[in-house]
Amino acid sequence: MSLSILIFFAIVFIFVCVLRLAKIGALCAFLLAGVISGPYVLNLFELTDTWTFLGELGILFLWFNLGLEINMKRLWEMRRTIFGFGAAQVLMVAIMLFPILFGVTSWSILGCIMVSLLLAMSSTSEDVQILTDKNLLNTNMGQQTFSILLFQDLLSIPLLAMLPVFAGKSFNLGATAIDIFVLSAALIVGVVIVGRFIINPLMKAVSKLKSKEAFLLAIMINIIAWALVMDFIGLPVGLGAFLAGMLLSETIYRHQISAEITPYAMLFLAFFFISLGMELNLPFLSDNWYIVLGGVVALIAIKFAAIFMVARVRHVPSSEAASIALILAQGGEFGLLMLQTMKTSGIDALPQSHQEILTAIIILSIMVTPILFAVYDKLRRSGKLFSKTPLNQPIEQKNKEKPAVVICGFGRVGRIVAKMLEAQNISYIAIDLDVDVVMLGREYGFNVVYGDTRNEGVLRDLGLRPRYTKAVVVALDGATNARETVLTIKNIAPRVKIFARARNLADSKILLKEGVFEAQPETIESSLFLAYGVLTHLGFSDKKIDDLFDQMRADNYAMIDSNLSAE
Repeated sequence: MSLSILIFFAIVFIFVCVLRLAKIGALCAFLLAGVISGPYVLNLFELTDTWTFLGELGILFLWFNLGLEINMKRLWEMRRTIFGFGAAQVLMVAIMLFPILFGVTSWSILGCIMVSLLLAMSSTSEDVQILTDKNLLNTNMGQQTFSILLFQDLLSIPLLAMLPVFAGKSFNLGATAIDIFVLSAALIVGVVIVGRFIINPLMKAVSKLKSKEAFLLAIMINIIAWALVMDFIGLPVGLGAFLAGMLLSETIYRHQISAEITPYAMLFLAFFFISLGMELNLPFLSDNWYIVLGGVVALIAIKFAAIFMVARVRHVPSSEAASIALILAQGGEFGLLMLQTMKTSGIDALPQSHQEILTAIIILSIMVTPILFAVYDKLRRSGKLFSKTPLNQPIEQKNKEKPAVVICGFGRVGRIVAKMLEAQNISYIAIDLDVDVVMLGREYGFNVVYGDTRNEGVLRDLGLRPRYTKAVVVALDGATNARETVLTIKNIAPRVKIFARARNLADSKILLKEGVFEAQPETIESSLFLAYGVLTHLGFSDKKIDDLFDQMRADNYAMIDSNLSAE
């Protein structure tokens, strides 16, 4: 084991801890760790193809998660914000940047237009992470920011396809636009066909194996396969990952997929930002530091002003408008991707040295944004900027599950509970790991989805909330599965009332010890109902029988337990 690996992880750990204390996201820590570990400081590693490969995987996972969150229904519901606010933001930034670039550089008009559009794009990975860390993603401000980012991601497809036009290698703009339209239509049709006849049957077959490893590998193969298809037809591989996510967002497996893939997505995304930090050519930057510094300040200032103005025109409150503008004020991964594509493809639309400076400006703007937003947020909370009105007020979302009751397991007991809740118009969500049970339940109209109730991410994604969820029903086969589910529930919502079904008295006692409010051993309860009929037939009054049963339940079946133990 190399000592450099230990030093590298120590550096990452220190930066993550320090920036977390300063309430700054971990992605900035990974960037700094890449700079310190890179060839120009400690030289622990060289930026090899391995680092680049890991970083590319991080981008694929990022696009996949975006696609997983955006199904066609949600895309349609957000269309006005996406194509209104998003388009206006990109246009305004490009309009403000173009005359400056044309005046201070020797680039062609098409080159200035291309760079203006590239710099109008923001860092999706960093901005989503900032919103998540600050618990702002499900707020009105967070949703508007996310809509702009989504428009930028969608815009990256035609921009990349039109790169030859911007580079001056093709002037047939109309033909290029027609090609993009025809290709987009073909992609939509292809996605629908492949999703229905290949992806769904494949995921169903894999789910029946009940193998976490097979399930995860099926997801990764799906991502890579679509990325390769896009690469083959000349489109960005990220689009393939995005389409893979959209395909699976419409299925019953979405919540389980999200829970399984998120840890790996964050890991590979960290590698991407580390590789970005390593890419910074520090000697070159030190010789041109004034240009880079001026470029970073100008980029952030211009984008902030442009986005703030657009937001205010759309009647967004000043505090939220400033937050949106500051979060989006940096450059993005797409700009870096375009510059890298130009370098590897031999497109000389810009001088090589200018590409190096633009790369540095984008990377440094990405590094600075979390720090600026942390300072801004602190000033806003103290009342020194705008008002103390909190930004993290959640909005109602039609697509987010908000069940009053969560049912873990959808066998006989789970179905009966769901039926009774439906009869009383009580909202619920049922979860089961048996895909056949889920499909059958959905055919009969039950609100049941595929997922592992032992996975914290699944329960959170399906709406288990400390203050909102009224009760959880655990109706799982196997004491171990039930116990692990109870522990997961308690970790998310410690005070929620859990009602469990147990096979026998011993399992019931285990669950009660873990904090279950009520655990009914089905073998004993069914025997009690049978005894009820016998005692009624023998002439005992209902009140006397009820008192007897209540006493037995209050004593946790102590009378029965002692007799069973004696046997």
